[in-house]
Amino acid sequence: MKLFRKLFKQTFIYGLATVLPRMFSFLLLPLYSSVMPPGLYGEVSLVFVWFAIFNVLLSYGMETAFFRFYTKEKAPEKVLSTSLISIASSTLVFLLASLLFREEISGLLNIDIRYIGYFIAILCLDALVVIPFARLRATERPAVYAIVKIANISVNLGFNLFFLLLLPKLAADDPGGMWEAMYRPDFEVSYILISNVIASGITLLILSGNYFRIRPEFDRALLRRMLYYSVPVMLAGIAFTINEVFDKYLLTELLPQEIAKTEMGKYAACYRLAMFMTLFATAFRLGIEPFFFSHASSENPKKAYAQITNYFVVLGSVILLGVVVFADVLKVLFVRDEAYWEAMEIVPIVLLASFFLGIYHNLSVWYKVTDRTRFGAVISFAGAVITILINYFFIPRYSYFASAWATLAAYGSMMLLSYFFGRKYYPIPYNLRKIFFYLGLSVLFSTLSFYVFNRNLYLGLLLLLVFLGLLYRMEKEVLLKLIRGK
Repeated sequence: MKLFRKLFKQTFIYGLATVLPRMFSFLLLPLYSSVMPPGLYGEVSLVFVWFAIFNVLLSYGMETAFFRFYTKEKAPEKVLSTSLISIASSTLVFLLASLLFREEISGLLNIDIRYIGYFIAILCLDALVVIPFARLRATERPAVYAIVKIANISVNLGFNLFFLLLLPKLAADDPGGMWEAMYRPDFEVSYILISNVIASGITLLILSGNYFRIRPEFDRALLRRMLYYSVPVMLAGIAFTINEVFDKYLLTELLPQEIAKTEMGKYAACYRLAMFMTLFATAFRLGIEPFFFSHASSENPKKAYAQITNYFVVLGSVILLGVVVFADVLKVLFVRDEAYWEAMEIVPIVLLASFFLGIYHNLSVWYKVTDRTRFGAVISFAGAVITILINYFFIPRYSYFASAWATLAAYGSMMLLSYFFGRKYYPIPYNLRKIFFYLGLSVLFSTLSFYVFNRNLYLGLLLLLVFLGLLYRMEKEVLLKLIRGK
């Protein structure tokens, strides 16, 4: 149990590093929805769709490869140096190429040419901190990781508030002065991107010691082995990103132009409420990923992996039901403009989809510790195909409802495929009875609360209390052991 206490302690710290920045992002959601109509918010969301895809391309799986080789190789500093040089070189090539073909990139991605410079800058700055952040996790320094992450989003939030709220007021109160000269009307999207550039630049500055305090060692043979491991991870990441964000792009392409970005803006805003599940799943993954690699050769690691997955499902089931019960409260807090509320019906669907994705990440340990990363690519591409097909055929008729169901189908399929492949190549003794019980009961109660009881808060609270009561009765001994560290 002491091992699990350490794991959950690290997960808690990573959770802070994930939750607090995302909570700041939640603060940005009501800000964006109050200063921009759904159509303009849809334009911002489209830019961030491409951010997600290009971030995967520019890191090309080196983060996961770094974990694997840093703990495996006898010379970890050589792994660090080789990884940093590789990322820095590829980022420089991307920077030069993208500056030469700015207009072509703008047309291809359907991003206004005004935003391309900011877009490129953010991508390059974020790529350069991938390995420094991975090093912090590999060396079990979650507190430093958390501080830097929180600093990044704090700076981002601060400049967003300044540019979108404070600067317009200062300009209005100071006609002909410095503030009016600085302020530009209808410049909201650019201000958001400028805030991101500043935050990413400061983050790189904080972590720049990783580049200047190491002995430059570049091992080509090591890099080839790392790329052999990382490329399937990158392909999986691309496919995963398609599952995660490409539906928003397809909404802008497959719906009539006069409503496309408005509908996508509504969907993107309400989709953000699923972030409560995503935050939990991400924090859990950040904590367990180094654990998976460091304990792969320990005594009976499969039992530990099974227990971790059980804990994830139990906690995830509570979050699923809790967010569904309080959905109408959360929408008032985070999606203030009623113009967006039309898309609230998709919230339980995307919440469950995010839950399935979290389970998939837990199940995926088998191909990471056995170096069968190609299976990750195959599974993710299967999910991507499902995402694209459902969205392509059903968006014209069902709009963002098709996107929500496509996400659920994709992540559910990936979860099942990972389980069945894992059972063949690296069987882990999961407690399926417990997993199905908590997952099934949470889904049943969520469906009753949201769709049958029509989001009645009191009836939803009753269901949540019943679920928590059952959980306490069944897991009392485990909870006490975790608390006591026995």
